[in-house]
Amino acid sequence: MKDPEGTRGNRTTKTETTLHRTMRILVDGEWQTDAYETTNDEGEFERQTTTFREWVEADEDAEFPSESGRYHLYVSYACPWAHRTLVTRALKGLEDAISVSIVDPYRRDDGWEFSPERSGCTADTVNGTEYLRDVYTEADPEFTGRVTVPVLWDKRKETIVNNESADIMRMLDTAFDSVAERDVTFYPEAYRGEVDETIEAIYEPVNNGVYRAGFADTQSAYETAVTELFDALDHWETVLADQRYLVGEKLTEADFAMFTTLVRFDAVYATHFKCNLRRITDYPNMRNYLKELYQLPGVAETVRMDHIKEHYYRSHTDINPKQIVPKGPELDFENEHDRERLAGGPPKELRQ
Repeated sequence: MKDPEGTRGNRTTKTETTLHRTMRILVDGEWQTDAYETTNDEGEFERQTTTFREWVEADEDAEFPSESGRYHLYVSYACPWAHRTLVTRALKGLEDAISVSIVDPYRRDDGWEFSPERSGCTADTVNGTEYLRDVYTEADPEFTGRVTVPVLWDKRKETIVNNESADIMRMLDTAFDSVAERDVTFYPEAYRGEVDETIEAIYEPVNNGVYRAGFADTQSAYETAVTELFDALDHWETVLADQRYLVGEKLTEADFAMFTTLVRFDAVYATHFKCNLRRITDYPNMRNYLKELYQLPGVAETVRMDHIKEHYYRSHTDINPKQIVPKGPELDFENEHDRERLAGGPPKELRQ
């Protein structure tokens, strides 16, 4: 079953778009570096819709049945949308069942590139391509659209199954139990409505809000985005004062969606995207919540701050034309947190 409408990692609003900046995109299978950028008439950043939306199911008769070794993830450590799939893969214990290729964090004119000689990067071990755009054209030679991560690839059918982060996170969580090393779920049946509502609630003001601020083309669009962002952060700081996770006592997919934004916030969004009213370190409940999530088994290994900082500060030359990557801030996600004071906690399989 597909993810409900409204919980997607990449969406557009209903506002008419106008062409402001050039961008890199595939058009009818051909790579273009002077296509359109999506900001609307008010200067507001708009995220384009994703394209591949098939679904892996725990059913051997499904078009895409869950099987160990059949599927491959293409990701960037730098990208928060891809990062949420890596967190799910790690916590479920799917490392042996689902292989991964990791692109270079610095996105040049040719788009996401495979640079196996660089630390933390890999080759395309499935299709042998040099650029991620070639994976897209392997699946659809006439593809038109942005070349984004994450991508879930089916090695048997030799095609992209899905490139929507919320869908892939949900599939990894719910469709691969038979091949996962840990018997855990982050979408418990009794909480599904609340999980979906929470993912929806944090998407626009927080997950996408930092981008709306960073890529705004007008002062008013920027101020609207920043105001909504910090109103939301203030709200969740209050919520986390009395409950351990976003939907209560249980760790869920909603926490992964929040985590990948929070872990980047002080190093990138507060400065590069001008989201500087407050830092996450200024929020005591959110700061400790972030540390608890970071310290779950396997999660720290999915966080490459060197990739994160290089991508944002070097790739967004319209924001940072000199491409200087800051040395700071000094962040420590491994020291003690106080979340044990609250009821609930991670499933026993994740307790160290």
